[in-house]
Amino acid sequence: MKNLKLFIAIFALVFAVQVSANNEKPIKVTAQLQSELIELMGTEVPFTLENGELTAEVLFTVNSKGEVIVLQIVSDNPAAEKHIKKRINYKKVSHKTSKPGEIYMMPVRVVQA
Repeated sequence: MKNLKLFIAIFALVFAVQVSANNEKPIKVTAQLQSELIELMGTEVPFTLENGELTAEVLFTVNSKGEVIVLQIVSDNPAAEKHIKKRINYKKVSHKTSKPGEIYMMPVRVVQA
C-alpha cells in the first residue's frame, strides 16, 4: 500500500511538471529589431575568432519597458557570450511585443574581415 501511494505521488508530480512546462518555440526576430540589436552590439570584436568566424544563438525577451533581457547565449566562445550580453542586456529598443513573455531567437555570425 505504501508503494502504491508513493507511485501515485511521483506520477502526479511528474505529470504536473510536464503540464506546466512552457514548450513555446522562440520567435524569429523582425528585421527592424535585428538591425537595432546589431547596432547595439557594434563592430568592435574584443575577443579572438577561431577559424576566422563565430556563430552564436541569442535567446531573449523584451520587457514592458522596451528593454532587451538576454535569457541565454549559445556559443563555443565564452568571451563572445560575455561581450554580446554586456552590449545588449537591459538596453532599450523600439520594438513593442505583441504579448508579454515572448521569447525571441537571433542567430549571430561574426566573420573576421
